[in-house]
Amino acid sequence: MTLQEADPQIAELMAKEQHRQESTLELIASENHVSRAVMEAAGSVLTNKYAEGYPGKRYYGGCQFYDQIETLAIDRAKQLFDCKYANVQPHSGANANLAAFMAMMQPGDRFISLNLASGGHLSHGMKLNTSAIFYKPAHYELDPKTETIDFDSVRAKAQEIKPRVILCGYSAYPRTIDFAQFRKIADEVGALVMADIAHIAGLVAAGIHPSPFPHAHVVTTTTHKTLRGPRGGLILTNDEELNKAINRSVFPGSQGGPLMHIVAAKAVAFGESLRPEFKSYARQIVKNAKALADALIAKGYRLVSGGTDNHLMLVDLRARNAELTGADVEKALEAAGIISNKNGVPNDTRPPTQTSGLRLGTPAITTRGLKEADMATVAAFIDRAVLAKGNTDGLAKIRGEVAEFCKKFPMPH
Repeated sequence: MTLQEADPQIAELMAKEQHRQESTLELIASENHVSRAVMEAAGSVLTNKYAEGYPGKRYYGGCQFYDQIETLAIDRAKQLFDCKYANVQPHSGANANLAAFMAMMQPGDRFISLNLASGGHLSHGMKLNTSAIFYKPAHYELDPKTETIDFDSVRAKAQEIKPRVILCGYSAYPRTIDFAQFRKIADEVGALVMADIAHIAGLVAAGIHPSPFPHAHVVTTTTHKTLRGPRGGLILTNDEELNKAINRSVFPGSQGGPLMHIVAAKAVAFGESLRPEFKSYARQIVKNAKALADALIAKGYRLVSGGTDNHLMLVDLRARNAELTGADVEKALEAAGIISNKNGVPNDTRPPTQTSGLRLGTPAITTRGLKEADMATVAAFIDRAVLAKGNTDGLAKIRGEVAEFCKKFPMPH
């Protein structure tokens, strides 16, 4: 029985979602469009089986093919990131971070990170997250002038706190991360370096952004975003003892049976990322981001840190209009067929439900084939939608133009 026959309500909603994706410009920095091959693996017969444990050491029978699939995923991940060990089972980036914390720290141990308001992630010590409930976070700062990592602040906080872990890697940071600097400071205070490269993993894999290895002791990432795989997590290390601790922390420490259909989809995505054309794709992501950043600056927007080195940018809307909030602009853009997310900017005076900024990224539109020259069109759509905020008819007109523009760039599947 097909989905349409079995559950027409869900089938209809899925069809609507497919149309929404095809007819809009996806500018959320943490989202992407997977290949048909990845989607086939994710929606496969592999969802039928429990495979608790690891290859060769399962708690259920009938796992011989699952062992081979997971081993392929592990081997490809190690090759992709040039490291010795990989755990491909985490269900998400947050799960990967929790397991990494469990492997490196005991409850109550201290770590330092960039706080959420400055571009960190909620799993890096946000007060309601397990990272702050079971461990003790403290935060280093951005340089107020350059809006980039202030390594004097990192060193001062590390010397003050003597943390077990120094965490780098962010959810809203548009500049290159100097992993070597973090390792130097960590060695000074006897800490471990954990790099969460969820956003830049695809750029790292393609050699477009410096690798956290050999500087980081543990690296975590999602498998979507710039890596263009299924939604999931991944943990990497070169340390044998840390690898053993990570494996215990994932299973049985924080998860039960792995989602083997997603592990298979990760393996497919890693295989795609190992191909030469993926490097071209990653380079185009960055080219598009720089072109979009330049086009927005030309229209009067201020970008945090003045621009971008990677796939994302933070737009301070107040420079265009002091009354603009991220929440209002996000809604206006969505009405115009442009999908984004509100985001705080450094020292934002507005609450997280409003914000003064907008986070934009180019992975998904690059997957669809947009190039630098198209970024001027995208920036024009954005600016027109911002100016048309509150004008239903004006936004609807832009929505029609965006949908027509999207027809030039069909989805990968």
